[in-house]
Amino acid sequence: MEKVKIGMVGVGDISGIYLKNITALFRELELAAVCDLVREKAERAKEQYGIPKICDTMYELFADPEIDIVLNLTRPYEHFGVSSEALRAGKHVYSEKPLAATLEEGRELVRLAGEKNLLLGGAPDTFLGAGIQTCRKLIDAGFIGEPIGAAAFMICRGHESWHPDPAFYYRHGGGPMMDMGPYYLTAMVNLLGGVSSVMGVSKASFPTRTITSRPKCGEVVKVEVPTYVTGILNFESGATGTIFTTFDVCYPGQARLEIYGTKGTIFAPDPNTFGGPVRLLRQEGGEAQEIPLCFDYAENSRGLGLADMAKALRTGRAPRESWRQTLHVLEIMQSFEKSSNSGAAVVIESKYERGEPMADGGVHGVLA
Repeated sequence: MEKVKIGMVGVGDISGIYLKNITALFRELELAAVCDLVREKAERAKEQYGIPKICDTMYELFADPEIDIVLNLTRPYEHFGVSSEALRAGKHVYSEKPLAATLEEGRELVRLAGEKNLLLGGAPDTFLGAGIQTCRKLIDAGFIGEPIGAAAFMICRGHESWHPDPAFYYRHGGGPMMDMGPYYLTAMVNLLGGVSSVMGVSKASFPTRTITSRPKCGEVVKVEVPTYVTGILNFESGATGTIFTTFDVCYPGQARLEIYGTKGTIFAPDPNTFGGPVRLLRQEGGEAQEIPLCFDYAENSRGLGLADMAKALRTGRAPRESWRQTLHVLEIMQSFEKSSNSGAAVVIESKYERGEPMADGGVHGVLA
């Protein structure tokens, strides 16, 4: 089968693993062109990964007739501008999370994709990895009985002590919910289905943050977004979930995701990873047992969702990481702050149904 050609916009910190996996892991993808506002970044990527073409602007990349899918790796507040122009140019779009910085922008991207009959979707794709897919198999097979609840926690002190350029985490489109919430919420809806309503409480504990990492050590960042967010989720299935994300506290770990059922509990892996461990506690068992992973892609497989979109494009099947998922997650995240501001529950308008589980493609790097 002819490879699907990818045009990458943005060569920032997350781009390295995409560059590696597109060129070395996913056999049905070809990285045809790359573009970045800092040309030196694009040149380094071209040299290291043998990319055929550097585009001076994103519009030059969008105009390339060879490119099938635009991979948007820009910062969250830039997602809408890049994705909307790519869609207007007639390109399918796969974006890093979140879909957009606001729900209104996300809905406009969906409208554009529908108007142009184009695929639109994006990260996180960790839910397609061996860990969360094994959890789904356990749930669907009834190992925990009827799912009745879930709890997710992402707790840390923030990124200014280690990230080379952390300011955007505290500006429009950032914050712990918009940054890390997509991993947890995407896993939760894939395991439990769509969300009907939410309630939330959010705040910013500190008005400013001081960067202590290099090269911007000493710079003071004004906090523009909530950095302490607690949410309650009512699932269409009747299950109830909670999620807590913060950049404000000291804590020895940061990732927990648990799924509760009438007959047992699943202790899921960090949803920001592709692998395990997956642990199952049954009512009659007494203690949690580690479950062997039942699927491929336990290593860092970022780009797996892009490969899935490419396969969907060529075969006509539904993509597993479509806008129906990314928009639903975006609406949930935005509704926590809306609920906090209003003091009332918020009804989720977007509808979501779980896509098909992962299937064995037969060859590592080739999807079914």
